[in-house]
Amino acid sequence: MPNFILHHYDGSPFSEKLRLIFGFKGMSWSSVKIPVILPKPDVVALTGGYRKTPIVQVGADVYCDTALIARLIDCHQPTPSLYPASAPLAPIVAQWADSTLFWTVIPCAMQPAGVAHIFQGVPPEVLRAFAADRAPFTAGMKRQTAADATANLGAYLTALDAQLADGRHWLMGADLSIADFSVAHCAWYVRRAGPVADIFKPHGHFSAWLDRVLALGHGTPQKMRSEEALAVAAASTSHASCSVATGLGFEAGQAVTVTPTDYGQDPVAGTLVGLCNDEVVLRRQDDRAGTVHVHFPRAGFQIKREQT
Repeated sequence: MPNFILHHYDGSPFSEKLRLIFGFKGMSWSSVKIPVILPKPDVVALTGGYRKTPIVQVGADVYCDTALIARLIDCHQPTPSLYPASAPLAPIVAQWADSTLFWTVIPCAMQPAGVAHIFQGVPPEVLRAFAADRAPFTAGMKRQTAADATANLGAYLTALDAQLADGRHWLMGADLSIADFSVAHCAWYVRRAGPVADIFKPHGHFSAWLDRVLALGHGTPQKMRSEEALAVAAASTSHASCSVATGLGFEAGQAVTVTPTDYGQDPVAGTLVGLCNDEVVLRRQDDRAGTVHVHFPRAGFQIKREQT
């Protein structure tokens, strides 16, 4: 079993998704706490500029986006599975939760009552710095108002509560799946917003389900400094096997960029070493991290040839 190094911070909802998956799998993992806002020089050394949290490092391979990371974890520890045969639609529900539900939860949780609870005791200058950091992150993205988000979240909760009303233990039935974790990390963030979480009160089946998911815990994290993680990458002499498939419009060795298509649209430049219908892999060189392979999913990302 490889050593999974999770680069995260406590309040990151997508990090909570992976922490709960580690708990479900009963896994040990290394925990590197990263800054909430820029600058993040050690993260950039590994990713080349990808800004979203979390990332997972295995040696000198760096994996971005929790949809890809969850598949990676499940591949190395296949039981219990995140993708049970009994729940073929679970990845689709997870994709909805990680996008539509997530961007409904954020403006709902970040209304004044939620902000006051989440950032209780945080100095005003830190709040201003956080707002300034996040503003370009979603620049050009039309977000829901708090009122619209609250109404939409209420409708989603009604449907999810009805899904659980037949006594099933998990969202898709008898087997826990990736869908549970993607919905749960969104609901976890609402719970962090104190009084905003009152929106859950009419939905008893959903609240009980959320309690069950969060009770899975986080497995066994071991603290690691970011400098140690960089040293692990620099000392690695091999990478996960990958290749560039034919017929997909690109060739191995091309200089390309990979950019998220939704938000945090900071392109990562590198040499193409892996490409298939599910994943793209770039080779990058860094003075401190050495030669790293940065992995992205195809869904939600755009590949472009670098202009010469």
